[in-house]
Amino acid sequence: MSRGLFITKPVGPAAHVDAGEIHGSLQGEGSLKRALTAKHLVMLGIGGVIGAGIFVLTGQAAAIHAGPAVVLSFIFAGIACAFAGLCYAEFAAMLPVSGSAYSYSYATLGELVAWFIGWNLVLEYLFAASTVAVGWSGYFNELLQLISTWIGTDVTLPKVLASAPYTFVEGHIQATGTIINLPAVCIVAALSGLCYVGITQSAFINSIIVAIKLVVILLFLAFAIRYINPGNWTPFIPPNEGPGQFGWSGVYRAASVVFFSYIGFDAVSTAAGEAKNPQRDMPIGILGSLFICTILYVLVSLTLTGIADFRTLNTPEPVATALSNYASLDWLRTIVVLGALAGLSSVVLVMLMGQPRIFFTMSQDGLIPKVFSKVHPKFQTPYVGTIIVGIFACAIAGLFPIDVLGQLVSMGTLLAFATVCIGVLVLRYTRPDLHRPFKVPFVWGVCVLGAAACLFLFWQAFAEHWRLMVGWTIIGFAIYLVYGYRNSKLRKAAGGKA
Repeated sequence: MSRGLFITKPVGPAAHVDAGEIHGSLQGEGSLKRALTAKHLVMLGIGGVIGAGIFVLTGQAAAIHAGPAVVLSFIFAGIACAFAGLCYAEFAAMLPVSGSAYSYSYATLGELVAWFIGWNLVLEYLFAASTVAVGWSGYFNELLQLISTWIGTDVTLPKVLASAPYTFVEGHIQATGTIINLPAVCIVAALSGLCYVGITQSAFINSIIVAIKLVVILLFLAFAIRYINPGNWTPFIPPNEGPGQFGWSGVYRAASVVFFSYIGFDAVSTAAGEAKNPQRDMPIGILGSLFICTILYVLVSLTLTGIADFRTLNTPEPVATALSNYASLDWLRTIVVLGALAGLSSVVLVMLMGQPRIFFTMSQDGLIPKVFSKVHPKFQTPYVGTIIVGIFACAIAGLFPIDVLGQLVSMGTLLAFATVCIGVLVLRYTRPDLHRPFKVPFVWGVCVLGAAACLFLFWQAFAEHWRLMVGWTIIGFAIYLVYGYRNSKLRKAAGGKA
């Protein structure tokens, strides 16, 4: 059995995909429509990345962990993502399928590792959609407060309908006395409906949203930069006040927090099965979106900590909080709130697009029930998986807070990224014959440093949330042993022999 656990999926040279083709899948099951261009993929990556990082986590990471040096945290997390992004680009061009790190692990490190990564990707996508939806709810309430001020009538939602009824205290769930986070549930439900209709429509809407939030971010940079007080950057790295609280340990701890800001870029790889020319366009989509987003994060974090004392930024809407210090920028504060709503919406949309496509691939491999690989006859989307993911995401968003969920998302993602880095190196030696339209440069250095950086950031948060992470892992392996191992199509095709 132990050898069978690490059976690998055969990898063949990736055939060139012609634009607009609809390719058959395993066992005669449904197919996904190839409709996405390089532009769509770059916008998809930006849509997944630019959101909670700029509009929520930047201020909180600065206030609690790093101070103005949160800029260094973004750079460090960005470097780790750049290494992983290069590895993702090689895999995505070579294996243009919809399973992201799960599919790559299956081809290199074996079925058990692939399942482990696929299970962690549930944290990255499903939980991330819920987590960002909670952040969206905070900005939606801020918008309602602004509207109330304008019209002279209170139209805000009561706290019992706009905050999580449960929270985590020292690893245990406790009730807060509220009922549900209704705005978070509504945004997840609406965007799940959009994902159900089709990938092309979702990508088009995402492109519009991305354009809106990029304009808002550029407006913030253009008008807020004149209010920067260099004194707010002194000391740039505040003196250490305890483990993970300022000093260099705080910078590293903040890097593990803001890593959540980058997780959307690999959502591009989940759309490889729907790209018109994946061999050329996947590297462009992944690396292009990551490069643009890193620059924006650095500029925004510098500006944000420059216009406000970093200790005042631990709020659900830190950018709006910083702007509230300047009466002449009230108009910009309103625009930022609207831009945050658009930005967070696009992140939720990208996450809700990614998770059903990972389930789609896992289902085709037989590791989860085949209902997840059903494709809508008209829209050509994995509609059953989209519905199921939407229901669970609504429940998580409506019931739980953003802080611990965000940490779990980062932890699952870091493990996935580290595995991809290792997988590229393994496949270079086990299958050197494969055609690689894109190759990682300096492969030993990039892969080893990428895996090491991701595991280092993973450990920064692990001690605090190890019970939840271990519990999640145990549940995942139990599902695999009960269902996945018995129903694996690869194992059945091999006659049960690894």
